[in-house]
Amino acid sequence: MTLENLSLLNYKNFDTISFQFDPKVNCLVGNNGVGKTNVLDAIYHLSFSKSYFNPVTSQNIKHGEDFFAIEGNYLKENREEKIIVSVKRSHKKIIKRNGKSYPRFSDHIGFLPLVIISPADRDLIIEGSETRRKFMDGVISQGDAIYLQTLINYNKVLVQRNSLLKYFAVNHTYNKETLEVYNLQLHDLGSIIHEKRKDFLNDFLPIFLKRYASISSSNETINLVYKSQLQENELLFLLQENIQKDKLTQYTNFGIHKDDLIFEIEGFPIKKFGSQGQQKSYLIALKLAQFDFIKAQNKVNPILLMDDIFDKLDESRVEQIIALVKNEDFGQLFISDTHPERTENIIKKIHQTYKMFRL
Repeated sequence: MTLENLSLLNYKNFDTISFQFDPKVNCLVGNNGVGKTNVLDAIYHLSFSKSYFNPVTSQNIKHGEDFFAIEGNYLKENREEKIIVSVKRSHKKIIKRNGKSYPRFSDHIGFLPLVIISPADRDLIIEGSETRRKFMDGVISQGDAIYLQTLINYNKVLVQRNSLLKYFAVNHTYNKETLEVYNLQLHDLGSIIHEKRKDFLNDFLPIFLKRYASISSSNETINLVYKSQLQENELLFLLQENIQKDKLTQYTNFGIHKDDLIFEIEGFPIKKFGSQGQQKSYLIALKLAQFDFIKAQNKVNPILLMDDIFDKLDESRVEQIIALVKNEDFGQLFISDTHPERTENIIKKIHQTYKMFRL
């Protein structure tokens, strides 16, 4: 699968711009602030119907304009696919594939598999559990539409249960039977999600450990641990046993929406005990493992976006990453960097066709 060309209209800092891409390697180079990352984000947008860096859709419209449009033409399994994402202020987003709008955005997820490696990935280490859950869900969902729909349904029921708890508090009332309806739905949906997440980590962990070993020159022991309240008890039991806490907080305190991925080095949290170099290696290994996992699931090479990583890594780690790209079938690669000469010298070592785009 390759992205053949891309057109942007009123997207972030661009009025209008178009690109014809190389099927292997594409390098976006230029000074900070010229829009290199915005081009990568537009490509991400075409796969996920949202920005990687700013989920508030209206804020991706160029200042002073009323709409943006992103158009990408892909070649997938010898078939041309045209994807358009467009947004008008105060209107709903529209995603079209070959001229037909998607009734549900979730139906598009996984059609154009993609992995991004970015300095913003550090949020996976420093932010709360929601960021790591989104990573886990994003990896699974690109190859499992049923999982994604189950997750969407769970979150809808969760919102309804939380609204009911608030209603109880405001109106000084309580209806056990109505609450039990939501408890049962959360239990059924949450149990499915919990099992899928467990299966995911069992498959993902060996891939991740192998990737870390390939890009790290040190011998430290790292791990990725799935933490869930459902490991000790069934969700229905947890919801029933903790109803007093839920009534007090007006919020559902137990469920798969509290799950987390624990990033460890030598048995301790990498956030506190990992060096900057170790954290960077950990995150890149995590994303390359994501690439491997999605490729195995979808039987297609995801597009790989590498945003400004050469500027954040020492030369030896860059060489190790480039060696991986050189030796393996990585499909189409997009790289952004502030130093054209450095980028071109590195890319020449891959011995693949490439294009340089100076912004």
